[in-house]
Amino acid sequence: MKSAAMQYANALADIALAQGAAAPVIQQLGDFTAAYRGSAELRNVFSSPAVSKEEKRKVAEKIAAQLGASKIVRNFLLVVIDHQRTQLLPEMFTSFQSVLRERQGIAEAQVYSALALTDAQQKEMTRALEQATGKKIETKFVLDASLLGGALVRVGDTIYDGSLRNRLQVLRERLSAE
Repeated sequence: MKSAAMQYANALADIALAQGAAAPVIQQLGDFTAAYRGSAELRNVFSSPAVSKEEKRKVAEKIAAQLGASKIVRNFLLVVIDHQRTQLLPEMFTSFQSVLRERQGIAEAQVYSALALTDAQQKEMTRALEQATGKKIETKFVLDASLLGGALVRVGDTIYDGSLRNRLQVLRERLSAE
């Protein structure tokens, strides 16, 4: 099912980027997805075979109107309903965010450090990561006292480990090998 969610996400990204509406579509689809996740009743309506497609479409239209969703988001939701894929909506939203970031050359980074970094250190870390990856980096800084010192950085599937804990482990392995 992951590939189905990715197909819908790619199609929506094509439209949102072509119309210059990526940011509003993320917000609006995120709002709808949050309502879907938060309401067992809504999930039941969309998954029930006893509820007709027309009724499901009306419910989606009503919620989309309340959320101020654009025509792009409304049409997307109707297609999802017509193809009976509403159960994939949360996964589609997550995939859509990833696809947009990738197409816009944006990467997300988590920086784990033993101590809180100053604003200047955070800016320098972000700049260095942008230089290393060639992408615009959205950085999230997290405190992790178990690192002892230094930092551990995760950008996608890549991990840069400059932590004191890692350095001590490498040293320990070298000494035990001799």
